[in-house]
Amino acid sequence: MAIHVHADDRDDVFSKKIKLSNGKSTIYLLLKEISVQAGYSFIYDSDIIENDKKITVRKGEYTLRDAIFAITGNNRLQMDVLGNHILLRLSADQTDRPTNQKDSIASIILRGSIYDSETLEPIPYVNVGITGTTIGSVSNLNGEFQIIIHDPVDASTIKISHIGYETLETEYTLLAGHLIDFFLKPHTITLQEITVNFVDPQQILKDILNYKEQNYSLTPACLTSFYREGIEFRQRNIDITEAVLQIYKSGSRENSGHDQVKLIKKRRIVNQQMNDTIFPRMKSGINSCLVLDIIKELPDFIDPANNNLYTYTFNHITTIDNRPVHIVNFKQKPAVKEPLYAGDLYVEAESKALVEIRFEMNPQLVDKATNYFIAKKAHNINLTLQEAKYMVSYKPATDGMYYINHIRGDIVFKVRKKNHLFSNPLHFWFEMVTCKIDTDHVKPFQRSERLSPDHIFAETKHAYDENFWNNFNLILPEERLLDTMINNLNEVINNEEL
Repeated sequence: MAIHVHADDRDDVFSKKIKLSNGKSTIYLLLKEISVQAGYSFIYDSDIIENDKKITVRKGEYTLRDAIFAITGNNRLQMDVLGNHILLRLSADQTDRPTNQKDSIASIILRGSIYDSETLEPIPYVNVGITGTTIGSVSNLNGEFQIIIHDPVDASTIKISHIGYETLETEYTLLAGHLIDFFLKPHTITLQEITVNFVDPQQILKDILNYKEQNYSLTPACLTSFYREGIEFRQRNIDITEAVLQIYKSGSRENSGHDQVKLIKKRRIVNQQMNDTIFPRMKSGINSCLVLDIIKELPDFIDPANNNLYTYTFNHITTIDNRPVHIVNFKQKPAVKEPLYAGDLYVEAESKALVEIRFEMNPQLVDKATNYFIAKKAHNINLTLQEAKYMVSYKPATDGMYYINHIRGDIVFKVRKKNHLFSNPLHFWFEMVTCKIDTDHVKPFQRSERLSPDHIFAETKHAYDENFWNNFNLILPEERLLDTMINNLNEVINNEEL
């Protein structure tokens, strides 16, 4: 748990002597150099520190405080020690933004971006949550996230975790009002950390099933979820639908047919400028999210009895939240000609819980599965499936049970009109993230409240609310989606398409 250090200890931290051996580099690499020596990682407001800026500083010995001033070029930075992290931010006289909104507002909005500390690449689908609660979200494809804390008094720390990386926990109070960059360290397991034994992938599959009722709740839960689906044609988003849903999630012994969906809020953004005669529609995106709850709808590649269809290989060991995770790779056997799946299962070594799965339709046979995905098409259009990829993750709640956390599906077709030489890509995608879990006094929804999950959700009528998201958590739209929304939202509202 991240804690503030005492004033005397803080002085000791920033008075520590370090050496700068590289006088000319980027701000990020120089901060990284002193981070290793100091034993603290930096988090900071990306509005005030430009990672890629190249600077020149004097080589030699500094106090940690003076080194930070020299590298950032700002000797009035405020420095706060939060656990094993140092937060760099503007001092109160340099900004009008409050540094601690805990007592000033009823809720706090935390925003930031998450990067790999080695490659500086953004990390998508990182879990971001508030410790001791079931409130959370995930980062988008650009590594960006936003999370709202509705009850700041009870919240303590923000927790950022992803498979294969060290978990980051830090106090949220000083992060409010800033756009913070977080850098996660890849977690490499050394031989000293584990006892190397033969790991049987078939046994891992059996363990998932044998420990299913210990890891996944047998009683219903109510999930508040953010849902987004979209259609992209010729690399342009032509239809985006977003919603807040409540999902009555039946116990793990029941299949997805017992789950129920209730629509809370919805909006649709359509590209009115698309004048092509092709106007595809996505059917059953929400139902796909229900069916992709792998634990409730066990696919054939989870069943150890299907070793005549699949080859299973133990890949390696990684971690999540500092817990060892076994990775099992599966792919269909060459003799099987029907298009099946290939991918990786991530299974916690101790609990035997399936925490994540990434899989796709066999790339070598994916075109043969085209008709699996098409309900109806125009007679003058040829469609060929090129890609069908999915990602599903689970995370533990405060009751110790694992619940569905994040689902993403990407379906790509090659579209060619008859008598035309060239084709264009058509991309359907959907994703859902669990933002809150309630387990007390959960009851099924009234029949009149239930949404039919297998209909074309984009065409579901729902009144538009100009304060659309209000205090709901969501997955931030990545840059490309955001451009589409900004360009089309006003036109859509005016035409009452929402």
